[in-house]
Amino acid sequence: MTGPATPADPTTPADPTTPAPPVEPIIATPSEANREAMFPVLTAAQLARVAAHGTERRTTAGEVLVEVGDTDVPFFAVSAGELEVLRLFSGTVTRVALHGPGNFTGEVNTLAGRRSMTRLRAVQPGAVIELGHDGLLALVQTDAELSEIIMRAFILRRVELFAQGLGDVVLVGSEHCSGTLRVREFLIRNNHPYAYIDLDRDDGVEELLDHFHVDAADVPIVICRGEVVLRNPSNRQIAECLGFNDAIDQGQVRDLVIVGAGPGGLAAAVYGASEGLDVLVVDATSPGGQAAASSRIENYLGFPTGISGQELAARAYTQAEKFGAHVAVPRRARRLACDRRPYLVELDDGPPVPARVVIIATGAVYRRLGADEAGRFEGAGVYYGATGMEAQLCRGEEVVVVGGGNSAGQATVFLADTAKHVHLLVRATGLADSMSRYLVRRIEGMPNVTLHTRSEIVALEGTSTPEGQTHLERVRWRDGATQAIESHDIRHVFVMTGAVPSTKWLGGCLALDEKGFVKTGAALSAEDLAAAGWPMARAPHLLETSLPGVFAVGDVRSGSFKRVASAVGEGAIAVALVHQALHE
Repeated sequence: MTGPATPADPTTPADPTTPAPPVEPIIATPSEANREAMFPVLTAAQLARVAAHGTERRTTAGEVLVEVGDTDVPFFAVSAGELEVLRLFSGTVTRVALHGPGNFTGEVNTLAGRRSMTRLRAVQPGAVIELGHDGLLALVQTDAELSEIIMRAFILRRVELFAQGLGDVVLVGSEHCSGTLRVREFLIRNNHPYAYIDLDRDDGVEELLDHFHVDAADVPIVICRGEVVLRNPSNRQIAECLGFNDAIDQGQVRDLVIVGAGPGGLAAAVYGASEGLDVLVVDATSPGGQAAASSRIENYLGFPTGISGQELAARAYTQAEKFGAHVAVPRRARRLACDRRPYLVELDDGPPVPARVVIIATGAVYRRLGADEAGRFEGAGVYYGATGMEAQLCRGEEVVVVGGGNSAGQATVFLADTAKHVHLLVRATGLADSMSRYLVRRIEGMPNVTLHTRSEIVALEGTSTPEGQTHLERVRWRDGATQAIESHDIRHVFVMTGAVPSTKWLGGCLALDEKGFVKTGAALSAEDLAAAGWPMARAPHLLETSLPGVFAVGDVRSGSFKRVASAVGEGAIAVALVHQALHE
């Protein structure tokens, strides 16, 4: 596959009867082993097991089974004939994949019930086995062998679509625009494929802008499904255009509503849904939480070579969907209505979500940098995460990392691979008391990393372009030993300091500690329970808050260990307690 795709012309929709170009499937570019995993051929016996969950029917040549933008897309296994997956852009029809006898259609959007990004058409008369969404979920939940085959293919197909920019979104932006970084981050963390066109580098941009009657001042520009042009859209506008939440009934009373889709929330979703609970997860941005900003987690059980926070979150998200959990993003919780049962989670947009039981997993966020002008450069030189996207922006340059915990250590090691030099600033006298030993040793052995102890940033400086774009140009920090102010021409600062709990939305419903974290279990005093009007004869469960049937897990919980594994464990434990609360 070649460069970024050009958007479709909404005035010239493709003719469904137009044959696709006779080319090889452009998605089938990985190694032969990966190709076989992406496009496995089911045996006759396996097809028979698929058929037990659906219906068999004939297809005619040229019949369109799925159109771009369709919701509740069926899963098809091919018994006879061929089905082609077609991508429609710029008035052209391009074949993405070809499914023959024994192959099956779909990728992770099919599992989630989201809109189709492609057209599915029969090449010749044939036969298929058709499964609706419920039938597909039943299949992957009850047949272990087929579940492994289908889930692996779905995940690998999404990875390849993402790698090749073969989504239904074209983003036009600039690396000097903080809005562009925000949109890219939103799409990446929601694992949605997109093509990116850089205003500063790619050819043909002016022609594209003229075609859609937009100009550089409108960036970032999102062209959604080749039909809708969004100028500097909010994350919510993008989600609505792509139909992220179309399949979710937010007004339905749920057994369990989980607020926050970090590791703790996703773990609770997986365990809750797999045990038959009706689960809805709502998150203000995207699955993964703060962990998704980690470039590589090397001390998480079962991943000896490490795993990125984004990859871990994507796997957990897909696993939750496999068991039937719904995840709504971006949906920010505005208030917990705690004076009634079922409880109501009020959102900043849309109807409130009723829940018999609630798990709070909203986590904590890094403290914002307190230096002068820091807010002005957020997303334009000041970042609160270090992923591959940010690393591309600072390749070959000097960077600053602020923080002495594991997240800062992981970012330092990751950025040192591509940056010219990394300056690690900490207020303490060293790293031993706050960072895992393996990270400390690795940092000590890196020649392009300098540790600055007892140091802090005091000022940031930069300029703005005539188009209103701003970027960091210079950093000033104070050396704690000498009190001297050093000035460095550095354009990228990564901040990972402390944690502020995301609990303001709780509005006095729950007992909090002096730092704003949610108290649970034995941490709740008799005074806390009396003030909350605790109505039960029993004491609160281990992870239960001062409200019966409301639990807290992960970083948002008072006394929690700020580790991914700890949050995952608490999410799993909470589900066992949820069952008890539902039976009371």
